Amino acid sequence: MRPSPAPTVRASAEPASSRVYAHLKAGILDRTYPGGSLVTEGEVAERTGVSRTPVREALLQLQAERLVQLFPKRGALVLAVSDVEARDVLEARELVERWAAPRAVEQRERLLPVLDAHLAAMVGARDDGDAPALVEADRAFHEAVVDAAGNAVLSRLYASLRDRQLCMGVASMDMGPARRDRAVREHTGLRDALAAGDGEAFARLSAEHVRGAGDVLRGSR
Repeated sequence: MRPSPAPTVRASAEPASSRVYAHLKAGILDRTYPGGSLVTEGEVAERTGVSRTPVREALLQLQAERLVQLFPKRGALVLAVSDVEARDVLEARELVERWAAPRAVEQRERLLPVLDAHLAAMVGARDDGDAPALVEADRAFHEAVVDAAGNAVLSRLYASLRDRQLCMGVASMDMGPARRDRAVREHTGLRDALAAGDGEAFARLSAEHVRGAGDVLRGSR
């Protein structure tokens, strides 16, 4: 089934390929372009108001990120996440977060205000029943922890893992009150372990949180 029409992207000083890339990536992550769908250069060019050249450049970048596969003269296939890849993504995410935990504890004085802001955003999203905003704040919380560990390569890897996790399905966005409460509770526990300087507890709670997210995603597949 073809995705519903999207509004034309307005022209700006930003390079056309960057605008098209942002449009396509957002559509892939929120499943406007679901896994298994085919997008064509002409279709995307019409939607974004640009020529085919920047569309091709954006698709090449997305292919490098393993979000699409290009087929000459046909378009790009949005890559679905297999069960094996889903398992691999969650295992890799757990490894990165375990590695980052003790390093983040060392940086807790400057990291805590950042996490407090993300946690406050999660609480607000929970109270408003805004699951997408809660998921966004959740991601920002964990990315801040990994970024604080000070390895730019692993930070980029981690961001790509979270992208693929979003591609696994929309169930993560479909939170009821109990799941929203649990998300806030678990992140509060992570924040408190960090504030206490308890690296072991922080690493353990991080691993349990990732495994819990994996259980939810597997249940939705």
